[in-house]
Amino acid sequence: MSDYETFDLGPLTLQCGITLPKAHLAYKTYGTLSPAKDNLILYPTSYGVHHTDIEWLIGPGRVLNPERYFIVIPNQLGNGLSTSPSNMAEPFTHGRNPPIRHWDNVHAQERLLRERFGVERIALGYGWSMGGQQLLHWGAIFPERIARICATCTSARTSDHNKVFLDGLRTALAADPGWRGGWFETRPIAGIRAFARVYAGWALSQTFYRERAWASAGFSSLEDYLVRAWEGNFLRRDSVNLLSMVDTWANSDISDNEIHNGDLAAALGAIKADTIILPSDTDLYFTITDSENDVAGMPKAELRVISSIWGHRAGNPEFTRDDEAVLAKAVSDLLAR
Repeated sequence: MSDYETFDLGPLTLQCGITLPKAHLAYKTYGTLSPAKDNLILYPTSYGVHHTDIEWLIGPGRVLNPERYFIVIPNQLGNGLSTSPSNMAEPFTHGRNPPIRHWDNVHAQERLLRERFGVERIALGYGWSMGGQQLLHWGAIFPERIARICATCTSARTSDHNKVFLDGLRTALAADPGWRGGWFETRPIAGIRAFARVYAGWALSQTFYRERAWASAGFSSLEDYLVRAWEGNFLRRDSVNLLSMVDTWANSDISDNEIHNGDLAAALGAIKADTIILPSDTDLYFTITDSENDVAGMPKAELRVISSIWGHRAGNPEFTRDDEAVLAKAVSDLLAR
């Protein structure tokens, strides 16, 4: 039995122009929607995860409190639970799965909130990495529909340096002997293991490894950490889904749509939400400079830096309560305004 619900999107025309005859959004809720429907927190998923991987920060005394707020985690398109390459029917198989953009994610989420819950305005959007990308798209596409944004380790447009990292992931996975130019003939064990090791080198800081911080998360050696936390993590996921989400991430740009026509300054300026952006000072691919540039272009944005050796993972600090406290304070401050 699944622990989530599905919202039928019916025929879904993607931003790329291809129509999926049938699509759905998988989601899970926590807490109770208020009679005034003014306490909804939207918490989109990040790269390669399901809602079960990020719900750890929901609870009394944690970052998001379900005793006061109604929290909705929509699983992004492409992650394996919502409509994804792994569950599409022909002709969208064997390398024919269409590209998915955050425009598609945000419009699907808007329908979920409005049609399923009758919610017209989000009290807070909270998200890490690709989750934060989706929220900045929300702010630029539906500026009147989201009151506050708390986004960690993310950016409004994926930088070229970030794309180099992502291309390394893509290349490592596609180097598997089973790759057939868009799909895998056999399960790409070697490719996933290579992909995971590349990812591990980028996601944490040099200091994290030098100080052997993996031990504080319960791992007995560096190899134990790489095998269980990284190889094991991605072996859970369908490989074509992983490539689809890499493509979504690499092409993330809040201005790449019919509203803003590639004008990033205009898209940032359209975000009316009271916003706090939290980069990590050791994130190797979502840098402080990227966040500074984003904040400078947003009318009501504030920059708060997470000082941590956990690199990009500081934005999802399951094992570091000090980093979690920084995020909880940002959420609390936003919701108190």
